[in-house]
Amino acid sequence: MTALSVLDLVMIGEGKNLATAIEESKRLARHVETHGYKRYWIAEHHDMPGIGSAATSLIIDQIASATSSIRVGSGGIMLPNHAPLGIAEQFGTLDALYPGRIDLGLGRAPGSGGAAVRALRRGVAERDFAEEVAELSDYLEANGQRPAKGVPGKHDIPLWILGSSMYGAQLAAAKGLPYAFASHFAPRFLDQALDHYRRNFRPSKHLAQPYVMIGVNIFAADSNEEADFVASSHRKWMLDLHMGRLGLLPQPTHGYVESLPENERRVLDEVLAMTVAGDKARVRTWIEGVVDRTGADELMIDSRIYDPGLREKSHAYVADALK
Repeated sequence: MTALSVLDLVMIGEGKNLATAIEESKRLARHVETHGYKRYWIAEHHDMPGIGSAATSLIIDQIASATSSIRVGSGGIMLPNHAPLGIAEQFGTLDALYPGRIDLGLGRAPGSGGAAVRALRRGVAERDFAEEVAELSDYLEANGQRPAKGVPGKHDIPLWILGSSMYGAQLAAAKGLPYAFASHFAPRFLDQALDHYRRNFRPSKHLAQPYVMIGVNIFAADSNEEADFVASSHRKWMLDLHMGRLGLLPQPTHGYVESLPENERRVLDEVLAMTVAGDKARVRTWIEGVVDRTGADELMIDSRIYDPGLREKSHAYVADALK
């Protein structure tokens, strides 16, 4: 059966603060763990007022400490923002604290706008991403290939390549690593990227055959109308992002999509093409169609729901729908 996992940006809702958002994330992680979810990943973003996951490794530690068995990791660490040695030290420490539970998803996008990129990178020229992945892997494996050393000892942390274009698919296939496609917000090249990854995959010591995770947005509720209501917060925040109106995660509203002008509806339809909002029956049918089309081994669900209780209910309903 296709595995289910959660992607969390630690969204800060209107009238809330970062501490509240972190507590809501810990609560959700404990909840989905009881419903059989496989992973709980945190995404690195910067300089966005509604997103509380900038200090990604710290949030991962909070989630892992609040749970007992679910895998916890990054979806992803934006490696060009960091020195590979620093990330090896952080994740090697996490692996020591939570052995066998830590994942390290890696992306090459900045996760922020130009001002934050300049502040993070301090004028350092961007290096080759594939080389940085190799350097990071050497530190974690403690294989003696680098003059410096990471956290003492070997750390068997699964590396994932994340992406929304052909580059990530090419790199993951060449290195024999699992591949996660960001179709929850950039679905355009999904089919093309997955086809390339599978056709060009080279088995490695990490992975014998291709493994695909795809990002989706799923909002499940007792009725289709209620699901559209809870999904309105996510939809509005994403549209505002693309229209340059950044803010906190808004409270849900009825009839949100219907209230939009046609041009904004088109933007939303394109960005959130991999989205379903509905009752269990609609969600089940949609998931079956997506899995049949993509052959995904795992679905990573991003559902930015304002009310933590309704968010937990949505994830429980998704798990129920697939039983």
